[in-house]
Amino acid sequence: MTVPTVADRVVQASLKLVLEPIFEADFAPCSYGFRPNRRAHDAMAETRFLASKTYEWVLEGDITACFDEISHSALMDRVRVRIGDKRVLALVKAFLKAGILTEVGTSKETVTGTPQGGILSPLLANVALSVLDEHFTQIEGGPQTSPKRRFTRRQKGLANYRLIRYADDFVILVSGTRAHAEALLPEVAEVLSTVGLRLSEEKTLITHIDEGLDFLGWRIQRHQKRGTDRQYVYNYPAKKVLRSIKAKTKALCRMNVSLPLAVLLHKLNQVLRGWTAYFRPGVSARAFQYLRVIVWRQVFGWLRRKHLGSGWKELRRRYCDGGWWPHDGNVVLFNPGSVVTTRYRPRGTTIPSPWPGTT
Repeated sequence: MTVPTVADRVVQASLKLVLEPIFEADFAPCSYGFRPNRRAHDAMAETRFLASKTYEWVLEGDITACFDEISHSALMDRVRVRIGDKRVLALVKAFLKAGILTEVGTSKETVTGTPQGGILSPLLANVALSVLDEHFTQIEGGPQTSPKRRFTRRQKGLANYRLIRYADDFVILVSGTRAHAEALLPEVAEVLSTVGLRLSEEKTLITHIDEGLDFLGWRIQRHQKRGTDRQYVYNYPAKKVLRSIKAKTKALCRMNVSLPLAVLLHKLNQVLRGWTAYFRPGVSARAFQYLRVIVWRQVFGWLRRKHLGSGWKELRRRYCDGGWWPHDGNVVLFNPGSVVTTRYRPRGTTIPSPWPGTT
């Protein structure tokens, strides 16, 4: 990929300041990725909320090489709808055509896609992918359909739809049947094709909320509440992200054992605090306790390699003050199990815009 120079970054940042308020006025509330005042938790909470109602079938969309295949001509057409200044349009086009750096050090022209790592790339990707938002906002049975009309459609055996998108990750929730969800596949593919994008046939799935889905690192699934006969939709860390954090902490614990324990603890604490902060708004207590055990074992494995001739009693005296939780001076290993979980309420259309006059 191309590494932008300082001058390029300044130009891209300036363009973003100019373009973002303009396009934010048009973006639909169902889009949450790389937008001000919005975060992945909003997309997750909205998915869980809708799935708790009648939207039980889910189309999990996966776009093939999204950032590499966006059509430049289609994207520029969408930009021109809102931007008339030819100088600004020329800068955007030059940014798209900047090219990439190959393995042998030569520059290769790009004919599709938005350069990853560029300051302007997420905004332009949202401009392109908003074709999907617009389609499902305006569709009959979508969010603009009145509650009375949605009820009437359900009575007639017709489906209602809601799209939730975070950058190129999206789900379409269907209040209807599996057949209704399957019928969306060619429709979604056709909408995406207008900006040069393709659905991955292998990774695009249709699931029921009882089977559960993975979205933005979360597992969202309906379970029976323990001790009752009632069922609720819960969100908690997916198995894939648990495996990922285990691998990451394990890699850190391969650190040179000649270094002080405090160095290892500093690095582990940064990773653990960030991970638990992201997954705190959910039913994550069991995952946090599991991670606590894993990290404890990994750290003590590192200490045993550091002090090959020392037994458990000596390691505990030296690094745990006779207890079991390791520290080095004032640096204490962060305990994931101590993190108190919360709930994140869906904000939907109530998310404020940073610019007056936009929604």
